Amino acid sequence: MLDIIIWIAISVLFILSFVGIIFPIVPSVLVIWGGFLLYHFVLNSNELNAVFWTVMIVLTVVLIVSDIIANSYFVKKYGGSKWGERGAAIAVIIGSFIIPPFGIIIIPFAAVFIIEMIQKRTAQEALLASVGSLIGFLGGAVAKVVIQLVMIIWFIIVVIF
Repeated sequence: MLDIIIWIAISVLFILSFVGIIFPIVPSVLVIWGGFLLYHFVLNSNELNAVFWTVMIVLTVVLIVSDIIANSYFVKKYGGSKWGERGAAIAVIIGSFIIPPFGIIIIPFAAVFIIEMIQKRTAQEALLASVGSLIGFLGGAVAKVVIQLVMIIWFIIVVIF
């Protein structure tokens, strides 16, 4: 019976990790790790070997770095400033609380536009930087989904086989 409860908890943690993509306040990667650690320390401490943990650490780093790089890259690519990049990152977090889940798209878009206009950019330049923040967020979100799926699938493969 305890095994079933633990597996339900692990499944909920894995599902909750995807909620973190829409609500960045939920630390997706930490939630996934919660599922791994719950399995390791409660169900079977011998199953997840050093190779598994090493790959998960590497994927965790890639997950974190990809999100930062995607946002930064696209805001820069579309002519945004450093302040626009920073504003987009902060606005994603704030946006997750304002008109969720659409706030994570609308608020950063508007914030970058306003920040770029304050910096004396033309409306077209500000709009392009805003589009860059949108593409960066969406690109980062897709990367997060893919990497999280790889992590979860790898875990399932290791546990089942």
